[in-house]
Amino acid sequence: MTQPPDVHARRPGVELEDHLALLRRRWLVLVGCVVVGGTAGLGLMRLTPSAYTAVTEVQVMPIGAQEPGNQVTARQRESLNLDTEAKVAASAVVARRAAQTLGLTVPEPAEVTVPPNSSVLAIAVTAADPQTAATQSAAYADAYLAHRRDSALAALADQQQAVLGKLRQVNAGLDATIRRLALLVRGTPDHTIALQRQSVLNRQAASLALKYDALRTVAVTPGTVISPAAPPAAPSSPSLPLYLGTGLMAGLLAGAAAALIRDRLDTRLRSAADIERLTGLPVLADLSTAADPDALHELAGAAELDALRELASAVVAACPGKRLLVCALPTDLCVSSPVEPLAVSAPLTVLDGTDVRDLARADAALLLVGLGRVTAPEVAATARRLGRQDVPIIGVVAVTDVVPVFVPLLESRPHTPLGKLVATGEFPTASASAERGVSTSAETTPLPPLRRPWQGHS
Repeated sequence: MTQPPDVHARRPGVELEDHLALLRRRWLVLVGCVVVGGTAGLGLMRLTPSAYTAVTEVQVMPIGAQEPGNQVTARQRESLNLDTEAKVAASAVVARRAAQTLGLTVPEPAEVTVPPNSSVLAIAVTAADPQTAATQSAAYADAYLAHRRDSALAALADQQQAVLGKLRQVNAGLDATIRRLALLVRGTPDHTIALQRQSVLNRQAASLALKYDALRTVAVTPGTVISPAAPPAAPSSPSLPLYLGTGLMAGLLAGAAAALIRDRLDTRLRSAADIERLTGLPVLADLSTAADPDALHELAGAAELDALRELASAVVAACPGKRLLVCALPTDLCVSSPVEPLAVSAPLTVLDGTDVRDLARADAALLLVGLGRVTAPEVAATARRLGRQDVPIIGVVAVTDVVPVFVPLLESRPHTPLGKLVATGEFPTASASAERGVSTSAETTPLPPLRRPWQGHS
C-alpha cells in the first residue's frame, strides 16, 4: 500500500522486519508466484529433451626429450602442461579427425576437464542418444592420442633430421681436416692447429652421433585410455533439482517483486493493522472480526460486551471535551450496513456532521472506517480537513457489517418557551427522541447570538 501524504505515520524502513511484514501481508501473491515458478520449471523440464553424457578418461604421458617443460605448481605436479593438452583435445583438429573416424560431418562438441593434481584428461560428450555419446567420446580420445602421437613423431623426425644434418657437416669438416694434415709438416704451427681442429670435430661428431641414436630410440607413448566411455544409463539433463530450484527461485524473486508492487499500488484498507500502519491513528476498537451473520446478530443484541465497554471507555478517556464528532468513511457506511448497528452509550454530546456547525463545535473527532471500502488517501483527506479546523482525531473504529452508534447518556435539555428549534447536530437519547418524534440531530435551545460559536460552547 502506498503511504498517503501528510499523515503522521511511521514510514516503512529498510529493516528486515518491515520486509517480512510486507511478505506476510501479501503472502498469497508470494505463494502464487512461487507455485507458478515451480510449475513452470517442471513444465520446462518436461519439454526439454533428454541428453546423455559419456566420459572417457585418458592418462597423458611424456613423449620424449622434446616435451616442453611445465612449471610444477600445487595444482600441476606433472611435467606436462595438461591445460594446454585439454585445449588440444577439444580443438578443431582433433574434432575433424574424430569426425573422419565416425564418418560424420560435424560431431558433437567435446568438453575436456583436468582433475586437480593428476595427469588425466576427462573427455565428455553430450548427445541425445547414450550410445552416440559413448561412441563419440571414445572417438575424441582416440583422435587426441593419434594426433599427439603424430605430432610427437613429426617432432622427432624433424629433430633427427636436424641432428643428422649437423653430423654430416661435422664429418665433412673432419674429412677436410684429415686431408690437410697429410700435407702439413709435423711440428709446424699449421700442423698443430689442424690437430686441434681434428680433435674438436671428433668430439662434436661423437656427441651428435649419440644424440642421433637417442632420438632414434625414443619410445613415443602419447597416453592411454584408462576409463573407456560407457553408454550412460540415466540422462544427465534435464536435472530435476536444477529446473525445479531455478523455477522456485525465479518465482520467489518474482513473487517478492509482485508483492512489493501490489503493496505500493493498493491503497485500500483491509484490516485494523493497515489503518495504524498507514495513517498512524490509533484503532480504539476492531468490530470487523466477526464474519458469521449469526455472530453479528448476537453481537448487536449484547449490551454488556467487553468490546463495547472498552470502546466507550476509550472514547470518553480520549475526548478532550464534551462534543464528539463521529465521521463515517464512506459517508453511506451506516445506511448500507446490513446488520443492526450497535448502541454505544457515552456521557458525551455526539455530533453526526449533518449540521453546518458540527465541525466548528466539535472538541474531537472519531472516525468509523469501513474496511475494504475506504482507501488510505481518503482517510488522509479527512484527517487534513479536520486538522484545518483544529479538531483532533482521538482514534478510529474499524467496522465491516457491524456499525456502532454512539448514544449520549445525558438527557437533552428542556424546552425553553422563548427558544428556537435549531439544528445543532447534537442528538439526545434514542428513546427520548422517539417519544417526542423529533430527529436525533436537532434539539431545542435558547436563541444564541448571531455569531459563530466558539470551541467548547454548549
